[in-house]
Amino acid sequence: MNNKVHVKTGDTVVVISGKDKGKKGTVLAVSPKEGKVIVEKINMVSKHVKPRKMGEQGGIIKAEGAMYASKVQLVCPRCKKPTRVAHNINSDGTKDRICAKCKEQI
Repeated sequence: MNNKVHVKTGDTVVVISGKDKGKKGTVLAVSPKEGKVIVEKINMVSKHVKPRKMGEQGGIIKAEGAMYASKVQLVCPRCKKPTRVAHNINSDGTKDRICAKCKEQI
């Protein structure tokens, strides 16, 4: 199975499907094994938290839930449009991620 994800931690992405469609956010965590990402302020879920220590507060908290990486698309920092990730191979053999629309390095 292919465990590659097209986004990295810190990238700005836009959600292309689901209840949060059209919202932008920053990638907080990437899980290539599951093919999921956690995006800041997107896919908020309610978690029931039990107090663990004496005097600690329990209750229901809101947290970001994981979503499939295929539901997000990278936003180019130059043209500010959602784009696919293209690659440019340098002469020394290293790969750069570039915007498929404006050819700017990401």
